[in-house]
Amino acid sequence: MRLRPATALGLALSLLPATAFAQGKPLPPPASDATPPIELSITLQDGKPVCAPAELLVPANTNIALNVVSQANADVTLTIPGQFSNGLVEHADGDLVHVASEKGYLVKRNGKGVLKLRTEGPGQVKYACTATNNQSQPFTGTYTRKGTNG
Repeated sequence: MRLRPATALGLALSLLPATAFAQGKPLPPPASDATPPIELSITLQDGKPVCAPAELLVPANTNIALNVVSQANADVTLTIPGQFSNGLVEHADGDLVHVASEKGYLVKRNGKGVLKLRTEGPGQVKYACTATNNQSQPFTGTYTRKGTNG
């Protein structure tokens, strides 16, 4: 049975969405249905970014809303190793731009926005806030994913 070119194209296009979403391994169900809001604020002190809290504590294996508020008069890039890749970002809005390396988000000067994320399992990594006009002096803090049992 031969398909006409238009029919073949229609069939190929109907399969496209299914293959586009099949790239990554599906995530296990979240540990909780709650989406706790967590706030990260960015300021500049002596031309260097400062992010607060210095220890960003989030629940592990959970969907979270990270509210980012910048009072810095410079663009700042937020990086958290592994958090902004592998399908863990569900939604971003406001003054946040995903950087080309896929390792961070640029927060526009005096900007604010929300990142809806899926956190990974329990663990701890360093996170950084780097001003685009002073990349040699980033702020580093601790990003801790805490399990439900402590």
